[in-house]
This record gives sequence, C-alpha cells and structure tokens, in this order.
Amino acid sequence: MGEWVIGAFINLVGSIAINFGTNLLKLGHIEREKHSTLDSDGTNGKHSLKPIVHYHSWRVGILVFLLGNCLNFISFGYAAQSLLAALGSVQFVSNIAFSYFVFNKMVTVKVLVATAFIVLGNIFLVSFGNHQSPVYTPEQLAEKYSNITFLVYCLILIFIVAIYHYIYRKGENLLAVSGQDNRYWRMLLPFSYAIVSGAVGSFSVLFAKSLSNLLRLAMSNGYQLHSWFTYSMLLLFFSTAGFWVKIIKEL
Repeated sequence: MGEWVIGAFINLVGSIAINFGTNLLKLGHIEREKHSTLDSDGTNGKHSLKPIVHYHSWRVGILVFLLGNCLNFISFGYAAQSLLAALGSVQFVSNIAFSYFVFNKMVTVKVLVATAFIVLGNIFLVSFGNHQSPVYTPEQLAEKYSNITFLVYCLILIFIVAIYHYIYRKGENLLAVSGQDNRYWRMLLPFSYAIVSGAVGSFSVLFAKSLSNLLRLAMSNGYQLHSWFTYSMLLLFFSTAGFWVKIIKEL
C-alpha cells in the first residue's frame, strides 16, 4: 500500500471531522440564539447573550474542528496536494448526513444527484490522480516560491482578493444599514465570499503542505527546522489560516 493511500485516508477522516466540527459550532450558535430568545420573558428585546464557550456543542465542535485540521495537516506529508485538495469535497457529502441528523433538514433529489457526481469525481480522482508526493529541500522550495510566474500569480490573486473583500464588506454594510432585500447584493455577496475564502484557503493549504514537507524531511534526514524559511512558512500559514478562520466564522 502506497503512502498516498495513507494520506488520502487521513485526509478523508480529517475533512469529515472538520465538517462535523463546523456543524457543531453552528449548532452552538443556534442554541445560544434560542436560549436568548427564551430568556427574554416575552419582551421584544433580547437579553445579553452568554459567551459561546458555555455551550457544550460549541466546545466539542471546536475540538473536533481542530482535530480535523491537524489530521489534514499530517496527510499533506503523504500524498500530493492536488489529490488531497480535491478529496476535501467529501465535506459536501458528509454535510448532507450532518444536516439531516443534526439540524433535521430535508435532503432534496437535486442534492443527492449533486452528491453522486461528487462521489463519482472523487473515484476518478483517486484512480487516475497524481499519487506521487516528493520531498523537497528548503532550497528547492525557496526556488519554486521565487519563480517569477508564481509571484505574478500571487500578486494577481492578492489583488482579486482585496477587491472582492472590499465588495463583500461594502455590500454587507449597505444591507445592514438599509435593511432592504437588495437582489443584486444578495447574489454578489455569496460570490465575493466564495472568491475570498477559496483563495485564502488555498494559500493556507499551500503553506501547510510546505510545512508538512519540512517536517517529513526533518524526520527522515535530520533537517534542522530552525531556519528563516521554516519561520517564513509558519508566519504565512498562521496569517492565511487565521484570516480564513475569521471569515469562515462570519458565515
């Protein structure tokens, strides 16, 4: 059994755990709002909300969410990022089960058909995708990061993220102030949100893959992790991952 199989399995478990944790976090916020409404004693205003950490579902959810991310981080050391990133779509499949059992939401035929296509795509991906995961030295990684094509791509993507993040904030503020249901902004906001979260999330995965590569190199060849490149990857990873978690919490 190749190492990519181990990486794919760990990633699948991690992705499902992330989705389960996210649903538990959402459940915690729903319970918080519900208790606030019940405690209002029939008045129109709501009482001050309790801290979210008081709710058991939220505490369990954050632990499961962190565990899933740790598993995904470990999986990057065993399989190609192109394979693992696509396998992350299994969250859409698991979300159907969690939505049905946790939130009692009905599953439509369209959702089932879309899920079937996701499963089919993952089968093709695992069968014919890249199964190689070479280990690069810090010098090789630094050379790839300094490639002019990659740098131009990063600049363009940062520019796009900045624009759509501004659009999202502006639309969110306009809807909050006006209180009206603007069809234009209702369509543009989810699109802008997806662009920003997807781009930032992909960068965090890239930096996580690089860190996982360095850890794998350290365990196999005795590479010393305390170098400028390692610290740079750590800074970039925590910056992008922190920003990604922040915008995910706003969903």
